[in-house]
Amino acid sequence: MFSLQKLLGKEDKLFGLLEASAEEARTSVQSLVKLEKALKDKPLIVDEFARLRQVDKKITEEISQVVYTSFVTALDREDIEELSNVLYKIPKIVHKFTERLLISPPEVLRINFSGQIMILEQTTDVVVHLVRSLRKEDLGRIRDLNKKLQELENRADEQLVELYRDLFSGAHPPLDAIALKDLYDQLEKVIDRCNDAGKAIARIALKNS
Repeated sequence: MFSLQKLLGKEDKLFGLLEASAEEARTSVQSLVKLEKALKDKPLIVDEFARLRQVDKKITEEISQVVYTSFVTALDREDIEELSNVLYKIPKIVHKFTERLLISPPEVLRINFSGQIMILEQTTDVVVHLVRSLRKEDLGRIRDLNKKLQELENRADEQLVELYRDLFSGAHPPLDAIALKDLYDQLEKVIDRCNDAGKAIARIALKNS
């Protein structure tokens, strides 16, 4: 039986970088909680989310460098890079959501996105724990956390149906409805990338257990 840590060689640095990337993903979502309170300082908001994205981009580049200077198979490199890229996409999508929100019509800026954001917070928290479990090679924990991710995705899907129902009711002007649908979809994409991360972690753990 191969040990994942032995197989990856420079495991401490690699796992540390993956965990840092997961933390940045969670931080980007947590920053959304503060967004509504800071809408008057739009330039500062854009700068902050751009900074978070750049931090995670640097971490992703470091992961790629470590992977290609470690003694791992090509398939293992692909698995790790897939996970790294998925983690990077989380703050990238959050940044895109923020940019689009700030150029939306005034009425859209008054919409409360806290329901979706609350689920996103829980989801990215699970992803952080999943990445930490990868270091420990804890297959049982990884399985349980992926199950939790699926439950959160189901809740998010149910919530999105209700949001769409409101959009299609005719209660919003057409331009506002278009903007809102795009924003709702961006937040849904974050959930999808979190689930992709969980699947990638499960594959890596199973292959090297």
